[in-house]
Amino acid sequence: MAKKEKKQFSIMIIEDEQDILLLYKDYLLSRGHKVVATSTTANEIMSDYDRIRPDVAIIDYKLPADKSGIDAAIQIIEKYPSAAILLVTAYETVTKEIAKISLFDNKRVEVLIKPLRLAQLESSIVNIVNK
Repeated sequence: MAKKEKKQFSIMIIEDEQDILLLYKDYLLSRGHKVVATSTTANEIMSDYDRIRPDVAIIDYKLPADKSGIDAAIQIIEKYPSAAILLVTAYETVTKEIAKISLFDNKRVEVLIKPLRLAQLESSIVNIVNK
């Protein structure tokens, strides 16, 4: 029986912690995905997103400068309503914060709470892209 081929995704990672950025990138590359990892701040995210146009963006909630991952997600969804975004945070309250933002209603935006398993990250990517 032929083995079912796994779909490869284009993934953009926005994370300011270099260790986490490299961990996610290395794992996802080893799983066959195309990954663009950037320590881009929320202020610069749109130019990078426009250029890359990933299947999914993984955005850390806490970013340097004056914007959060939620601010970045809002910018992306306003321009690309069908974008798939995973917000990664250690703060469980972010889930409630996201739920209050009507722009995210019926959109492909999810929150992953740290610590998370790398396999969980990949399964969340597959789920949100196929949503």
